[in-house]
Amino acid sequence: APMMVQGVDVNLPKATAKALKSSEERLIISIDNEMKVYINEQVVSVEFLTQKLTAILENLENKDVYLKADKEIPYGIVVNVISKIKKAGVDSLGMITLPDNEDES
Repeated sequence: APMMVQGVDVNLPKATAKALKSSEERLIISIDNEMKVYINEQVVSVEFLTQKLTAILENLENKDVYLKADKEIPYGIVVNVISKIKKAGVDSLGMITLPDNEDES
C-alpha cells in the first residue's frame, strides 16, 4: 500500500540505509505516481521548482532537502528534479525510501 508522509501519496522504493531522525522540520520534495511535484504538500510545476525552492531556502538555516519519488517514476524524471533541486543551493539532498525489511501492508 502507498505510504502517507507529508500528505503526498507515494509508493516508495525499498533500500537498506540508516533511518533519519524525524524530530526536526524537513523540507521534502515529492514526485507522485502522476508525476506531480510537491514541496512538502504544495504542488509546484517542475519549471518553477528551482525558483520556489531557492526562495524557501533563503529563510531556512538548515538547507537539507529530502526527495521521495514514486517507484514507478522514470529515472530521467527523477534526475531532472534532482538537478533542479541542486540548482536551488541545497546543502545536502537525501532520498526517502522504505526500509528493505518493511512490509508494504
